[in-house]
Amino acid sequence: MSLPLRVGFTFIPPRLHAGGFNYLRNLFVALHRYRPGELEAVVFAGLSDDDNDLATFAGIPGVEVVKRRAFERDHSGLTSALVAGIDFAAAAAFRSAGVDVVFEHARFFGWRLPLPAVSWFPDLQHRSLPHLFSRAAWWRREIGFRMQLASGRSIVLSSKSALDDCRQFYPRAGNQMSVVRFASRPTDDLLAVNPHGIIRLYDLPEQYFYLPNQFWRHKNHKLVLNALALLANRGIKAVVAVSGGPDEPPDYFKAIMREVEERGLRENFRYLGMIPLDHVYALLRSCTALINPSRFEGWSTTVEEAKSFEVPMIVSNLAVHREQTGGAALFFDVDDAAALAGYLAEALSTDEPLRVRQLGSSVEARVAKFAEDFTDAIKRAAGRDSASF
Repeated sequence: MSLPLRVGFTFIPPRLHAGGFNYLRNLFVALHRYRPGELEAVVFAGLSDDDNDLATFAGIPGVEVVKRRAFERDHSGLTSALVAGIDFAAAAAFRSAGVDVVFEHARFFGWRLPLPAVSWFPDLQHRSLPHLFSRAAWWRREIGFRMQLASGRSIVLSSKSALDDCRQFYPRAGNQMSVVRFASRPTDDLLAVNPHGIIRLYDLPEQYFYLPNQFWRHKNHKLVLNALALLANRGIKAVVAVSGGPDEPPDYFKAIMREVEERGLRENFRYLGMIPLDHVYALLRSCTALINPSRFEGWSTTVEEAKSFEVPMIVSNLAVHREQTGGAALFFDVDDAAALAGYLAEALSTDEPLRVRQLGSSVEARVAKFAEDFTDAIKRAAGRDSASF
């Protein structure tokens, strides 16, 4: 039996990208549970990264955490990667840790990196919604993707929709591409809290909708405000519990919250802040429905987690949402507040009692497939598996 492949990952702080942090956490748990002994994850973090955040990964069997100066936020090896073809400091860290394959996310280590590398393209939002990016941010993403493609990287995408986008925007790319659909199975400790107590903690009614999206512009929170205002004008009080951090420059978050106050929607749009993950799952398990009004997704973590508990979903009519839900959701156009309001009113009219959902029957198979597809993509890049799909 061959030794496990040691795969190098760059740490993603939850304060910067909660979705990316949760992606890695769920991936490592899935690999340990369904593909034990095949891959070993080595997570490279900066010296100043939070040890409590890193402990989340270090506590997962098969995961090793390494802190190096080369992975500080203010230490960019991009110039070296572009000019010399290699991020020398990162490459040295990989070598000293015995890494076999590098998993690139939002960082390019150079075309001369002496290791096979798999680049993750979570989405190509900058190509579909360029107006949401500054010129510098747009080119930073674009140059990174182009360099990874030109360097012959194996590419992992999170959905068939993202794969279609990649082929549309980079039609000449001949890279090996794999679709690895993220799936989530929360660990038992995250489900131990009593949802009834969490609902009381946040002073929520028995019927509430849940919107656990970060405050990025494309997440489209304003449409929810418009829908709530329409319902209020009809005398219908709907409550949407909202969690997630103001990850963009704070002017956007502040503008949303200012509008909540100005439109008298404080009792309807309940912003809870950045809450513990076990609280997120508790609220998800007991909500009337999950809402995701996003204008763009690569593969929605919130939708995937709702699927794990078979939570009803009211989501924007994106191709990726239809792919991800298999059509088992209510869909509305990203600018159609009236349609969203109609779905909310219909859900409230059922007057169902508070319930706590458990993990659904499809979870194990979906997470096992996630672990299998990721392992296959890494092995193919390392030359250990010649099978294609």
